[in-house]
Amino acid sequence: MQYLLMLYAEEGGWARMSKADQERGVAAYGAYTEALKAAGVWVGSNRLQGTNTATTVRLVDGKSQVLDGPYVDSKEQLGGYYLIEAPDLDAALGWAARCPGSSHGTIEVRPVWSYAG
Repeated sequence: MQYLLMLYAEEGGWARMSKADQERGVAAYGAYTEALKAAGVWVGSNRLQGTNTATTVRLVDGKSQVLDGPYVDSKEQLGGYYLIEAPDLDAALGWAARCPGSSHGTIEVRPVWSYAG
């Protein structure tokens, strides 16, 4: 089954880190991605651009409304994701716990609803 690991963290945290800490962070994510690939569970992953680039669309009374920025205001923002293939939720949670983002943010694990269409 596929699981989406959504990585949430305070968006400005990266900019406040020293260059050395940023380099360690990049290395940690690189190693984590390689471990997922070596285990055969990696399906895909991406880092997202900042929330200032977000556009929100919603339908109100049958008319499309387009808003700049994210709709939800929170302390942590979605910064990226990993899509993995795992045999069960426990395995997916194990991979989420190993993600570097779990040490400075939140990893939301959600099963992907497979569509047989």
